[in-house]
Amino acid sequence: MTSLIGSNETTHTPIDIDVPFLKLLGVKLHKMSEGEGVVSLSIEEKHLNTWGTVHGGALLTLADAAMAIAARAGDPDDRSVVTIELKNMFMLTPTGTIRVVGNIVQRSVTMAFCEAKVYDENNKVCCLATGTFKYFKKMASRDANGARVVKEDQLSI
Repeated sequence: MTSLIGSNETTHTPIDIDVPFLKLLGVKLHKMSEGEGVVSLSIEEKHLNTWGTVHGGALLTLADAAMAIAARAGDPDDRSVVTIELKNMFMLTPTGTIRVVGNIVQRSVTMAFCEAKVYDENNKVCCLATGTFKYFKKMASRDANGARVVKEDQLSI
């Protein structure tokens, strides 16, 4: 995946994140800087559960993404991360546009321990999440024929 915004950068205009699942949901990146990640999502019908409220999986995905962005932004070696552990508390049903702020709480050489808060359109905290992320160097992926593919951003990592 090619990063649309590099570590330690902030964007004033929200941008799509180059992750297929996050693009499918419509997640926008607002900030990736100094151990902080900020993303947003405008709630649409496709994000709702059978009760007509935002699906918990969508909220947890947003928290996971914001924390992973924070973990990457706080790494001086600009490595990728993989989620090792993820916990969430659902407190309120959000409406409108959701904003999620992820931060690094503590970092080691190989791991980042993060937290995220999910805010609704009235700036009320709806969910709290924590996550543990493992740093790793990017690996080559495979194309549809099984051949190794190393993307440009994977060459120096």
